[in-house]
Amino acid sequence: MTIAPSEKALVPFVSVENMMKLVNAMGAEAVLTELASYIEADFKRWPEFDKTPRVASHSTDGVIELMPTADADNYGFKYVNGHPKNMKEGFQTVTAFGVLSSVANGYPILLTEMTVLTALRTAATSALVAKYLAPKGSKTMAMIGNGAQCEFQALAFKAICGIEHVRLYDIDPAATEKAARNLANSGLTVVSCKSGEEAMEGAEIITTCTADKQYATILTDNMVGSGVHINAIGGDCPGKTELHKDILLRSEIFVEYPPQTRIEGEIQQLADDHPVTELWQVMLGEAEGRKDPRQITLFDSVGFAIEDFSALRYVAEKIKGTEFFDMLDMLADPDDPRDLFGMLQRAG
Repeated sequence: MTIAPSEKALVPFVSVENMMKLVNAMGAEAVLTELASYIEADFKRWPEFDKTPRVASHSTDGVIELMPTADADNYGFKYVNGHPKNMKEGFQTVTAFGVLSSVANGYPILLTEMTVLTALRTAATSALVAKYLAPKGSKTMAMIGNGAQCEFQALAFKAICGIEHVRLYDIDPAATEKAARNLANSGLTVVSCKSGEEAMEGAEIITTCTADKQYATILTDNMVGSGVHINAIGGDCPGKTELHKDILLRSEIFVEYPPQTRIEGEIQQLADDHPVTELWQVMLGEAEGRKDPRQITLFDSVGFAIEDFSALRYVAEKIKGTEFFDMLDMLADPDDPRDLFGMLQRAG
């Protein structure tokens, strides 16, 4: 016989289809702006969270990671992979899903896709950090690496930082053509470039976002002049970097969570005691951000679980009163909590 699930058995689930409907209903720039405000609010209460570097399983082909964190009310985690070879085989390089649960009883209160949501939260975080670190009045960004993250970054910097011009470069011209096409009606002036050096002409902000799982030199020291902000988001696991070490030595470096960034970020190239500044302290006014116009600031971004927690919290709130989710029968709910087998037996 069929037994209908009780309300306690049901968990809101946001599919890829519904995530896209939610974003399109609100507008991508509105979502990025609101999401950045959630991330900023959580950074400003950083000490309240349980924190640990993500748990990673590395293979020759890529990495699979779990990213957990919790505050006094909720626990959240994201499952995410990174497999650079996937694109050639018709798969996404990065896919993800996440769960937000109640600390009070351990029950999930949201299950959601996070492939689209991770792209949004990464871009929102990048632009939020640039709001604190980029030269005042920045209008031009170089976007080196024009893959899946590119357009999200461009729109976030437009919405949050006021960027007007984006200069694109990728070693694959087809990726640049794709990005330029997608940004054609964005309100940004988009320039497709034939080299990284050309892309960086006149740029106050430089974003690097490449996928190769190796030590790479996307930016050489001579490419980077004074008075810029570097948003380095491609290096995010051991053995994978984008910037020449000499650039790091000339820069004031800002990070999310040092124990994770020293393993995975650009600063894995430096001594373990090389000074870095934690972004939550900058946002609270406990540490300085950009100190002078000629300084090079570097956001060594690897992504941290609190940003995903913010994104989960945001989606859980935004879907209320909408049709952009389904209820999944995920949790067993016997009439007597001790009689799980009896529930199974009666359903036979």
